[in-house]
Amino acid sequence: MNTRQLGRSGLTVSALGLGCMGMSDFYGGQDDAESTRTLHRALDLGVTFFDTADMYGPFKNEELLAQAFRGRRDRLVLATKFGIERDPNDPAKRGINGRPAYVQAACEASLRRLGTDHIDLYYQHRVDPTTPIEDTVGAMSRLVDQGKVRFLGLSEAAPATVRRAAAVHPIAALQSEYSLWSREPEDEILPAMRELGVGFVPYSPLGRGFLTGQITKFEDLEADDYRRHTPRFQGENFQKNLDLVARINDLARQKHCTAGQLALAWVLARGEDVVPIPGTKRVKYLEENLGALEVELSAAELAQLDEIAPKGTAAAGLRYPAAMMGLVNG
Repeated sequence: MNTRQLGRSGLTVSALGLGCMGMSDFYGGQDDAESTRTLHRALDLGVTFFDTADMYGPFKNEELLAQAFRGRRDRLVLATKFGIERDPNDPAKRGINGRPAYVQAACEASLRRLGTDHIDLYYQHRVDPTTPIEDTVGAMSRLVDQGKVRFLGLSEAAPATVRRAAAVHPIAALQSEYSLWSREPEDEILPAMRELGVGFVPYSPLGRGFLTGQITKFEDLEADDYRRHTPRFQGENFQKNLDLVARINDLARQKHCTAGQLALAWVLARGEDVVPIPGTKRVKYLEENLGALEVELSAAELAQLDEIAPKGTAAAGLRYPAAMMGLVNG
Protein backbone atom coordinates (compact mmCIF):
# COMPACT_ATOMS: atom_id res chain seq x y z
CA MET A 1 0.00 0.00 0.00
CA ASN A 2 1.09 3.57 -0.68
CA THR A 3 2.19 5.63 2.30
CA ARG A 4 1.69 9.25 3.22
CA GLN A 5 3.48 11.57 5.62
CA LEU A 6 1.52 13.54 8.18
CA GLY A 7 2.52 17.10 7.42
CA ARG A 8 6.15 17.92 8.08
CA SER A 9 6.32 15.72 11.18
CA GLY A 10 8.21 12.83 9.62
CA LEU A 11 5.51 10.37 10.72
CA THR A 12 4.78 8.04 7.79
CA VAL A 13 1.59 5.97 7.73
CA SER A 14 -0.44 3.93 5.26
CA ALA A 15 -2.47 6.10 2.88
CA LEU A 16 -5.64 4.75 4.45
CA GLY A 17 -5.91 4.05 8.16
CA LEU A 18 -8.47 2.13 10.20
CA GLY A 19 -10.76 3.73 12.76
CA CYS A 20 -11.47 1.16 15.47
CA MET A 21 -14.16 2.88 17.57
CA GLY A 22 -17.12 0.92 16.23
CA MET A 23 -15.55 -2.38 17.18
CA SER A 24 -16.23 -1.65 20.86
CA ASP A 25 -18.84 1.08 21.14
CA PHE A 26 -21.54 3.29 19.66
CA TYR A 27 -22.43 1.36 16.46
CA GLY A 28 -24.51 -1.51 17.81
CA GLY A 29 -23.41 -4.94 19.00
CA GLN A 30 -19.80 -6.04 19.31
CA ASP A 31 -18.11 -9.16 17.97
CA ASP A 32 -14.53 -9.27 19.21
CA ALA A 33 -13.67 -12.29 17.09
CA GLU A 34 -14.73 -10.62 13.85
CA SER A 35 -13.10 -7.36 14.91
CA THR A 36 -9.85 -9.21 15.54
CA ARG A 37 -10.04 -10.83 12.11
CA THR A 38 -10.57 -7.36 10.64
CA LEU A 39 -7.55 -5.95 12.46
CA HIS A 40 -5.36 -8.84 11.31
CA ARG A 41 -6.62 -8.58 7.74
CA ALA A 42 -5.94 -4.84 7.70
CA LEU A 43 -2.35 -5.38 8.77
CA ASP A 44 -1.91 -8.15 6.19
CA LEU A 45 -3.21 -5.83 3.44
CA GLY A 46 -0.74 -3.09 4.31
CA VAL A 47 -2.70 -0.87 6.70
CA THR A 48 -0.29 0.39 9.34
CA PHE A 49 -2.28 3.26 10.90
CA PHE A 50 -4.78 2.25 13.61
CA ASP A 51 -6.87 4.75 15.57
CA THR A 52 -8.40 4.18 19.00
CA ALA A 53 -9.13 6.17 22.20
CA ASP A 54 -9.43 5.50 25.90
CA MET A 55 -13.12 6.52 25.86
CA TYR A 56 -14.13 3.86 23.30
CA GLY A 57 -15.82 1.24 25.43
CA PRO A 58 -14.75 2.93 27.65
CA PHE A 59 -11.29 1.34 27.68
CA LYS A 60 -12.37 -1.84 25.84
CA ASN A 61 -11.12 -0.80 22.42
CA GLU A 62 -7.54 -0.25 23.55
CA GLU A 63 -7.62 -3.68 25.23
CA LEU A 64 -8.98 -5.26 22.03
CA LEU A 65 -6.12 -3.83 19.98
CA ALA A 66 -3.59 -5.02 22.54
CA GLN A 67 -4.90 -8.58 22.24
CA ALA A 68 -5.09 -8.50 18.44
CA PHE A 69 -1.62 -7.08 17.89
CA ARG A 70 0.32 -9.00 20.50
CA GLY A 71 3.67 -9.84 18.87
CA ARG A 72 3.00 -7.51 15.93
CA ARG A 73 3.43 -4.10 17.59
CA ASP A 74 6.48 -3.19 15.49
CA ARG A 75 4.39 -3.35 12.29
CA LEU A 76 1.90 -0.61 13.14
CA VAL A 77 1.52 3.07 13.90
CA LEU A 78 -0.74 3.22 16.92
CA ALA A 79 -2.79 6.35 17.64
CA THR A 80 -4.91 6.83 20.72
CA LYS A 81 -6.60 9.77 22.43
CA PHE A 82 -7.29 11.17 25.87
CA GLY A 83 -9.44 13.97 27.21
CA ILE A 84 -13.03 12.71 27.20
CA GLU A 85 -13.69 11.20 30.62
CA ARG A 86 -16.42 8.58 30.91
CA ASP A 87 -17.67 6.77 33.98
CA PRO A 88 -17.43 2.99 33.40
CA ASN A 89 -20.50 2.60 35.62
CA ASP A 90 -22.45 5.21 33.66
CA PRO A 91 -20.82 5.68 30.22
CA ALA A 92 -23.40 8.32 29.27
CA LYS A 93 -21.70 10.66 31.72
CA ARG A 94 -18.71 12.44 30.26
CA GLY A 95 -16.50 15.43 30.82
CA ILE A 96 -13.53 17.10 29.16
CA ASN A 97 -10.18 17.12 30.94
CA GLY A 98 -6.92 18.60 29.69
CA ARG A 99 -5.24 19.25 33.02
CA PRO A 100 -1.53 18.31 33.03
CA ALA A 101 -1.76 15.74 35.82
CA TYR A 102 -4.61 14.03 33.99
CA VAL A 103 -2.64 13.96 30.73
CA GLN A 104 0.17 12.01 32.41
CA ALA A 105 -2.18 9.60 34.19
CA ALA A 106 -4.30 8.99 31.08
CA CYS A 107 -1.23 8.18 29.00
CA GLU A 108 0.13 5.71 31.51
CA ALA A 109 -3.27 4.00 31.71
CA SER A 110 -3.47 3.75 27.91
CA LEU A 111 0.03 2.28 27.74
CA ARG A 112 -1.01 -0.44 30.21
CA ARG A 113 -4.19 -1.27 28.32
CA LEU A 114 -2.42 -1.27 24.96
CA GLY A 115 0.38 -3.48 26.27
CA THR A 116 3.08 -1.25 24.82
CA ASP A 117 5.85 1.03 26.04
CA HIS A 118 5.03 3.86 23.63
CA ILE A 119 2.18 5.46 21.69
CA ASP A 120 3.07 6.58 18.18
CA LEU A 121 0.53 9.42 17.94
CA TYR A 122 -1.19 10.78 21.05
CA TYR A 123 -4.16 13.10 20.52
CA GLN A 124 -6.06 15.39 22.82
CA HIS A 125 -9.57 14.15 21.95
CA ARG A 126 -11.37 17.43 22.66
CA VAL A 127 -10.00 20.78 23.76
CA ASP A 128 -10.63 21.53 27.43
CA PRO A 129 -12.03 25.09 27.61
CA THR A 130 -10.99 25.36 31.27
CA THR A 131 -7.31 24.52 30.71
CA PRO A 132 -4.99 26.63 28.51
CA ILE A 133 -3.91 24.59 25.50
CA GLU A 134 -0.31 25.54 26.33
CA ASP A 135 -0.61 23.69 29.64
CA THR A 136 -2.13 20.59 28.07
CA VAL A 137 0.41 20.41 25.23
CA GLY A 138 3.20 21.15 27.66
CA ALA A 139 2.21 18.01 29.56
CA MET A 140 1.96 16.07 26.31
CA SER A 141 5.45 17.23 25.31
CA ARG A 142 6.82 15.85 28.57
CA LEU A 143 5.46 12.46 27.52
CA VAL A 144 7.62 12.74 24.40
CA ASP A 145 10.61 13.58 26.57
CA GLN A 146 9.87 10.49 28.67
CA GLY A 147 9.80 8.28 25.57
CA LYS A 148 6.16 7.31 26.14
CA VAL A 149 4.85 9.15 23.07
CA ARG A 150 6.47 9.76 19.66
CA PHE A 151 4.21 12.39 18.06
CA LEU A 152 1.44 14.71 19.25
CA GLY A 153 -1.96 15.42 17.74
CA LEU A 154 -5.17 17.33 18.41
CA SER A 155 -8.75 16.41 17.55
CA GLU A 156 -11.50 18.89 16.63
CA ALA A 157 -9.32 21.88 17.50
CA ALA A 158 -9.71 25.28 15.85
CA PRO A 159 -6.82 26.65 13.75
CA ALA A 160 -6.01 29.30 16.39
CA THR A 161 -5.77 26.57 19.02
CA VAL A 162 -3.46 24.49 16.84
CA ARG A 163 -1.23 27.54 16.31
CA ARG A 164 -0.92 28.05 20.07
CA ALA A 165 -0.26 24.34 20.58
CA ALA A 166 2.40 24.23 17.86
CA ALA A 167 4.25 27.08 19.56
CA VAL A 168 4.77 24.73 22.53
CA HIS A 169 5.58 21.51 20.66
CA PRO A 170 5.31 20.38 17.02
CA ILE A 171 1.87 18.99 16.18
CA ALA A 172 1.94 16.09 13.73
CA ALA A 173 -1.76 15.77 12.98
CA LEU A 174 -5.18 17.28 13.43
CA GLN A 175 -8.11 14.91 13.40
CA SER A 176 -11.55 16.17 12.40
CA GLU A 177 -14.66 14.93 10.67
CA TYR A 178 -14.38 15.39 6.91
CA SER A 179 -16.29 13.84 4.04
CA LEU A 180 -18.47 14.69 1.09
CA TRP A 181 -21.19 15.72 3.53
CA SER A 182 -18.90 17.44 6.08
CA ARG A 183 -16.72 19.83 4.09
CA GLU A 184 -16.31 22.57 6.71
CA PRO A 185 -12.54 21.97 7.15
CA GLU A 186 -11.95 23.34 3.66
CA ASP A 187 -12.75 26.89 4.79
CA GLU A 188 -10.07 27.52 7.42
CA ILE A 189 -8.75 24.28 8.88
CA LEU A 190 -7.04 22.69 5.88
CA PRO A 191 -5.31 25.90 4.73
CA ALA A 192 -4.05 26.57 8.25
CA MET A 193 -2.79 23.02 8.74
CA ARG A 194 -0.85 23.21 5.49
CA GLU A 195 0.69 26.50 6.55
CA LEU A 196 1.70 24.96 9.89
CA GLY A 197 2.92 21.67 8.38
CA VAL A 198 0.31 19.64 10.28
CA GLY A 199 -1.13 16.51 8.69
CA PHE A 200 -4.90 16.11 8.44
CA VAL A 201 -6.66 12.91 9.53
CA PRO A 202 -10.36 12.82 8.56
CA TYR A 203 -12.55 10.59 10.70
CA SER A 204 -15.99 9.49 9.51
CA PRO A 205 -14.95 9.95 5.85
CA LEU A 206 -17.96 7.80 4.94
CA GLY A 207 -20.41 10.00 6.82
CA ARG A 208 -20.76 7.49 9.67
CA GLY A 209 -21.61 4.86 7.10
CA PHE A 210 -24.36 6.82 5.39
CA LEU A 211 -22.32 7.52 2.24
CA THR A 212 -21.90 3.78 1.59
CA GLY A 213 -25.56 3.48 0.60
CA GLN A 214 -25.94 0.53 2.99
CA ILE A 215 -28.28 2.44 5.30
CA THR A 216 -31.62 2.92 3.57
CA LYS A 217 -34.06 3.31 6.47
CA PHE A 218 -33.88 4.37 10.11
CA GLU A 219 -34.65 0.81 11.20
CA ASP A 220 -31.38 -0.39 9.66
CA LEU A 221 -29.68 1.05 12.76
CA GLU A 222 -29.58 -1.24 15.78
CA ALA A 223 -31.54 -0.14 18.85
CA ASP A 224 -28.35 0.82 20.73
CA ASP A 225 -26.68 2.56 17.76
CA TYR A 226 -25.94 6.13 18.77
CA ARG A 227 -26.57 7.36 15.22
CA ARG A 228 -30.29 7.10 16.03
CA HIS A 229 -29.76 10.21 18.18
CA THR A 230 -27.85 12.30 15.63
CA PRO A 231 -29.66 14.91 13.50
CA ARG A 232 -28.50 13.66 10.09
CA PHE A 233 -30.13 10.28 10.69
CA GLN A 234 -33.48 11.65 11.87
CA GLY A 235 -36.77 12.76 10.32
CA GLU A 236 -36.71 14.80 7.15
CA ASN A 237 -32.93 15.02 7.28
CA PHE A 238 -32.70 11.26 6.77
CA GLN A 239 -34.63 11.36 3.50
CA LYS A 240 -32.78 14.42 2.20
CA ASN A 241 -29.48 12.69 2.88
CA LEU A 242 -30.73 9.52 1.15
CA ASP A 243 -31.34 11.65 -1.94
CA LEU A 244 -27.72 12.87 -1.78
CA VAL A 245 -26.41 9.31 -1.51
CA ALA A 246 -28.54 8.25 -4.48
CA ARG A 247 -26.71 10.75 -6.68
CA ILE A 248 -23.33 9.54 -5.39
CA ASN A 249 -24.46 5.99 -6.14
CA ASP A 250 -25.32 6.94 -9.71
CA LEU A 251 -21.80 8.24 -10.33
CA ALA A 252 -20.30 5.21 -8.59
CA ARG A 253 -22.14 2.87 -10.93
CA GLN A 254 -20.68 4.76 -13.88
CA LYS A 255 -17.22 4.32 -12.30
CA HIS A 256 -17.83 0.59 -11.60
CA CYS A 257 -17.13 1.09 -7.91
CA THR A 258 -19.24 1.34 -4.77
CA ALA A 259 -20.59 4.59 -3.35
CA GLY A 260 -18.31 4.16 -0.35
CA GLN A 261 -15.25 3.72 -2.53
CA LEU A 262 -16.15 6.84 -4.47
CA ALA A 263 -16.61 8.85 -1.27
CA LEU A 264 -13.25 7.66 0.08
CA ALA A 265 -11.50 8.32 -3.23
CA TRP A 266 -12.77 11.91 -3.04
CA VAL A 267 -11.22 12.38 0.43
CA LEU A 268 -7.95 10.77 -0.68
CA ALA A 269 -7.83 13.17 -3.62
CA ARG A 270 -7.82 16.21 -1.32
CA GLY A 271 -4.06 16.00 -0.87
CA GLU A 272 -1.11 13.80 0.00
CA ASP A 273 -1.18 15.18 3.55
CA VAL A 274 -4.72 13.84 4.09
CA VAL A 275 -5.01 10.36 5.64
CA PRO A 276 -8.61 9.21 6.19
CA ILE A 277 -9.40 6.59 8.83
CA PRO A 278 -12.69 4.93 7.83
CA GLY A 279 -14.01 2.69 10.55
CA THR A 280 -15.37 -0.82 10.24
CA LYS A 281 -15.60 -3.97 12.32
CA ARG A 282 -16.03 -6.39 9.41
CA VAL A 283 -13.48 -7.82 6.97
CA LYS A 284 -15.92 -7.43 4.06
CA TYR A 285 -16.16 -3.66 4.46
CA LEU A 286 -12.46 -3.26 5.22
CA GLU A 287 -11.62 -4.86 1.88
CA GLU A 288 -14.21 -2.73 0.11
CA ASN A 289 -12.81 0.45 1.66
CA LEU A 290 -9.26 -0.41 0.60
CA GLY A 291 -10.54 -0.71 -2.97
CA ALA A 292 -10.91 3.08 -2.92
CA LEU A 293 -7.14 3.32 -3.34
CA GLU A 294 -7.61 2.05 -6.90
CA VAL A 295 -10.32 4.59 -7.81
CA GLU A 296 -8.97 7.57 -9.73
CA LEU A 297 -11.14 10.64 -10.18
CA SER A 298 -10.84 12.92 -13.20
CA ALA A 299 -11.19 16.68 -12.97
CA ALA A 300 -14.66 16.36 -14.51
CA GLU A 301 -15.70 13.76 -11.93
CA LEU A 302 -14.39 15.91 -9.08
CA ALA A 303 -16.40 18.81 -10.46
CA GLN A 304 -19.47 16.58 -10.63
CA LEU A 305 -19.04 15.61 -6.98
CA ASP A 306 -18.69 19.30 -6.09
CA GLU A 307 -22.07 19.84 -7.72
CA ILE A 308 -23.64 16.81 -5.99
CA ALA A 309 -22.24 17.68 -2.54
CA PRO A 310 -21.45 21.41 -2.54
CA LYS A 311 -19.44 22.83 0.31
CA GLY A 312 -21.63 24.16 3.09
CA THR A 313 -24.93 22.68 1.93
CA ALA A 314 -24.29 18.98 1.26
CA ALA A 315 -25.82 17.22 4.26
CA ALA A 316 -29.08 18.03 6.01
CA GLY A 317 -28.74 18.38 9.78
CA LEU A 318 -25.96 18.98 12.29
CA ARG A 319 -23.23 16.34 12.47
CA TYR A 320 -23.69 15.97 16.25
CA PRO A 321 -26.58 16.78 18.60
CA ALA A 322 -26.54 20.48 19.47
CA ALA A 323 -25.04 19.96 22.94
CA MET A 324 -22.07 18.05 21.49
CA MET A 325 -21.44 20.58 18.73
CA GLY A 326 -20.14 22.93 21.40
CA LEU A 327 -17.17 20.60 21.91
CA VAL A 328 -15.88 20.73 18.32
CA ASN A 329 -13.61 23.33 16.73
CA GLY A 330 -12.42 24.31 20.19
